[in-house]
Amino acid sequence: MTTQEDAGGLFTPDRVAVVGATDRDGAIGRAIIDNLSDFDNDVIAVNPGRDDVLGYPCYPDLGDAPPVDLAVVVVPPQIVVDAVRDAGQAGVENVVVITAGFSETGGDGADRERDLVAVADDYDINLVGPNSLGLLSTPTGLNATFGPSNALPGNLSFMSQSGAFITAVLDWANDQGIGFKDIASLGNKAVLSETDFMQAWADDPDTNVILGYLEGVDDGREFIDDAREVTQDTPAVVVKSGRTEAGAQAASSHTGTIAGSEAAYEAGFKQAGVVRAENVQELFDFARALDGLPMPDSEDVAVITNAGGPGVMATDAVGDSRLSMASFEDDTIDALQGSMPDEANVYNPVDVIGDAEIDRFRTAIDTVLADEHVGCALVLSAPTAVIDYTELSGVITALQEKHNKPVVTCLMGGERTEQATDVLGDAGIPNYFDPARAIGSLDALAVQREVESRDYQAPTAFDVDRDAARDILEDAADRGATRLGVEAMDLLDAYGIPTPTGDVVDSPDAARRVARDIEGDVVMKIVSPDILHKSDIGGVKVGVETDAVADAYEDLITRATNYQPDATILGIQVQEMVDVDAGTETILGMNRDPQFGPLLLFGLGGIFVEILEDTSVRVAPVSEREAGDMIDDLDSAPLLRGARGRDPADEAAITEAIQRLSQLVTDFPAILELDVNPLLATGDSATALDVQLTIDPDEL
Repeated sequence: MTTQEDAGGLFTPDRVAVVGATDRDGAIGRAIIDNLSDFDNDVIAVNPGRDDVLGYPCYPDLGDAPPVDLAVVVVPPQIVVDAVRDAGQAGVENVVVITAGFSETGGDGADRERDLVAVADDYDINLVGPNSLGLLSTPTGLNATFGPSNALPGNLSFMSQSGAFITAVLDWANDQGIGFKDIASLGNKAVLSETDFMQAWADDPDTNVILGYLEGVDDGREFIDDAREVTQDTPAVVVKSGRTEAGAQAASSHTGTIAGSEAAYEAGFKQAGVVRAENVQELFDFARALDGLPMPDSEDVAVITNAGGPGVMATDAVGDSRLSMASFEDDTIDALQGSMPDEANVYNPVDVIGDAEIDRFRTAIDTVLADEHVGCALVLSAPTAVIDYTELSGVITALQEKHNKPVVTCLMGGERTEQATDVLGDAGIPNYFDPARAIGSLDALAVQREVESRDYQAPTAFDVDRDAARDILEDAADRGATRLGVEAMDLLDAYGIPTPTGDVVDSPDAARRVARDIEGDVVMKIVSPDILHKSDIGGVKVGVETDAVADAYEDLITRATNYQPDATILGIQVQEMVDVDAGTETILGMNRDPQFGPLLLFGLGGIFVEILEDTSVRVAPVSEREAGDMIDDLDSAPLLRGARGRDPADEAAITEAIQRLSQLVTDFPAILELDVNPLLATGDSATALDVQLTIDPDEL
C-alpha cells in the first residue's frame, strides 16, 4: 500500500464483512458489529449456520457473500489463515485481522504469522494486523474496532502499535474535543506497516497531521527513505516507546519487534523529518499546533504577558528549545514605549503588567506581530479582574489572521478559560496552561519548518577501490579473524580516507626499508587482533629514528609474546609520525543497528570523547549535507572552528571523510563495528591515525 488509491477500500469501503460475527454478549465479534451500526454503507456477517446477526445478513463464507471491500477477521487463531485465504479467493483486497496469538506469542504463533503473510502475498491482500484493535474512519462512520469509544471528526490520522493505547486516547480526546480522520491499529505489522499508512495519509487531502505510537520499526532505512518524502508536505509526530533497555525488552515481548538502539531511532526520525514527541501530552500538543497554525518565517519568538513570573518561565523554555527570543526593531520598541505604562517592559518578553485591559493587550500583540524580526508569538495571561479571557481570545484570533504568524496562548486558569479555549480552538490556536508546553509546540512548528525547507541530496558516490577493500576483508576472514586493527589501514586507503604513510611488516629488514621511505622519525605498533590495548603493554613506540627501527621491531615482538604467548602476531606497523598537536583529534565510527543498519558517529576524539561525551549520530548512507550537519550538531563544534585561539579545521575534509566511511560501511554489511580514533583534523586535511573494526565473515 503506497497511496490512498492503492489502499482501495481500507478506509472507504462500500461493504464491510465481519468474519466471526456473533450476537453473543461480551464477544469481540459482537462488539465490532455493534460499532459498525453508524457506518454509512453496507455491513454483512460471516458465520456458518446463521441467517443473520443482529439484523445484518449473514453468510457461511465470503465466497457466498456479495463482493466485499473490507473483511474484519475475528475467529480463533487456528483458523485465521484459512479465513484470510477464503477472503483472497473471494477477491477481497483489504483484511483486518483482530485475532491475537501470532508472533507476539512466539512458537506456533510465529509459524501461523508466517503462513498468514504467505497467503496475503499470494492474493495481494492489504492486511492489517494480526493482533489489531481494527480501523476507524470518521467521514463514513466506519468503526471496525472493538473499542468502547468512537472518534470525533477531525484532520488528524493516528496509527498505533498498541490497541489499548488507542482506546485510552479516544476516551481522552473525546473529552478534549480532539477529532480524527482515520485511526489504524497496526498490531503485529505482518504485512502493512507504519510506512504504508504514512504514505496513504500523505496523499489524503483530509489528513493534516499524521500521529503515531510506535514500539519499533522493522526496516529503518526504508522508513527513513519513505517517511522523508511524506514529511516534506505532511507533518508526522511520533511517540516511540522502549527508549530504555527495560522498555525495549518490554516492547519486544509485546509486539515481536526487536528494538533498535535509541540513538538509531533518534537519528532515523531526524533524517526522516519526523517530529519526535517524548510523551502523549507532547504528541497532541504538537499535533494541535501543526494542524491549525501557519508555519513561522523564523525561529524568533516573542512573548506578551501580564504576569512577570510566567513570562520568565516562558523565556526559560525558549532557552531549552531551538527557538530564540526575538530582538525587536527600534520602531517596535518606540511604539511600545509610546503606548505602554512606564512600569511595563517593552523588551522581549513584553510585560504589559497586571492591570492591562483588552486594549493594551491588543496594542502590544499587534505591534509585536508586525515586527519583521518576530516569527511566532506566545500570548500569556494570568487571570485578573480587568481581563476577560473570551474577549481576549477574540482579539488574538483576529490579530493572528491579520499578521498570518503562528500564535499560541497560555491563558492560565480553570473554568474561566473554557469558553476562550473554544474560541481559540475554532481558529486553530491551541491554549495551554503551562508556558513550557506552549513554547514546545512552537518549537515543533520550527522543526517542521526546517523539514519542509530541506533540499534532500543523494549520497555522493565516490570513486573507490571496492575490490581492494573486499580482498582485505576476505583475507581476514580466511585466517579466521573477526577483529582487525591497524593492519586494516589499507581498507581506509581503498575508500580514499587519508592515512599516514606506512605499512605492516614481518621482519626487521622490512621495517628498515619502510622507514627509509618515510621522512623523519616513525611510529611503530604491534599488529595483533588479540592485543587490543597496545599502549598498556608498551606495544607502541613513538619517534623511532631510522637507525633504531630494527631494534625497536625486535623489542615490540618480545613484549607482545611475553604479554600473551598465544597471541597471533601479524607483524609491526611502521608509520609516518604525525604531530597530533597540529590539529584536533576527532572520532569517526560506525555500529550496525539491527533495524537501521550502519549508524555513523562523529565527535571530538582522543581525551575529549570520554570527557565531553559530545557526539552526533546519523544512519548511513549520508549525503554531504547530512555529513555537514553531524559537525553542526556538536556542542563542541566551535573547537573545530578556531575557538580559544585554535587553528580552524578543514570542515570540508571532515565532511568528505564522513561520507567516504558511510559509503564503505554501506557497501560492506560484513563490517559490524568500526572506529577511526583519532581522525586528526587540521587546517587542510582529515587523517585517520588508527582504526579498529569487527567483521562478520558470513556476510562477505
